[in-house]
Amino acid sequence: MGIVCREHLSSSYVEISLLGRTNRFYLFGGKDEGSAALIQGITLAGVFLDEVALMPRSFVEQALARCSVSGSRMWFNCNPDTPQHWFYREWIQKAEEKKALYLHFTMEDNPSLSERVRERYRRLYSGTFYDRFILGRWTAAEGLVYPMFSSRDHVYRGEKEYEQYVISCDYGTVNPSSFGLWGLHGGIWHRVREYYYSSKREGMSRTDEEHYAALEELAGTAEVSRVIVDPSAASFIECIRRHGRFRAVKADNDVSRGIQLVSAALKQGKLKIHES
Repeated sequence: MGIVCREHLSSSYVEISLLGRTNRFYLFGGKDEGSAALIQGITLAGVFLDEVALMPRSFVEQALARCSVSGSRMWFNCNPDTPQHWFYREWIQKAEEKKALYLHFTMEDNPSLSERVRERYRRLYSGTFYDRFILGRWTAAEGLVYPMFSSRDHVYRGEKEYEQYVISCDYGTVNPSSFGLWGLHGGIWHRVREYYYSSKREGMSRTDEEHYAALEELAGTAEVSRVIVDPSAASFIECIRRHGRFRAVKADNDVSRGIQLVSAALKQGKLKIHES
């Protein structure tokens, strides 16, 4: 078609030319609060914000403020979040006021999915996640996080021969700390035992060293391949690494995706919890 595209990755932009006219497209992540500084002072004729609900408000508003060229346009897309999300309140509920065209899509509108795949997704999700990812609704999580959990299907007794061990750590100082020892057997992850400490309930906090001692006790003689820790617990991660026994790995802290994956694993019978 005669279109010429030049990538300038070191400068984070792409130039696309056709019939003597060239447009420049800047590429930015918008992943955290510091991202707003990357586009401060730039002059834009438009922005396209992909998965805008996952971006910090400061970055989005800075990007919109940079659209100072006459006739500039703005495009957004995202999966729904809670009804309290700032983007829902400021843009979707005020679409008419902001002269925005709001288009609501559901899973049925995705032309790349076969009916067989759609049916699989309908079986995978339930509750809040079904409303958000299948029906495209901005709904709040209410009641049980995992309504599909069943003592009959997901609780086991006795001991098994595990092929691999990992430990998951939800580390808290004010909030409770919860560490779980997981064993893999027959393609299913089993929560073998756990350590749980609530400073509010016990009336005193524990140090990193005290939590680490509990981690050692939890692991026992098991060959633990890695300990997955909340990335905000930097001092505890350093404590684990300093002792040298376990490999500490920072967890993916996306709560919504985490609940979604656990929900799917429970529905598929890939998670079991020991009765203890």
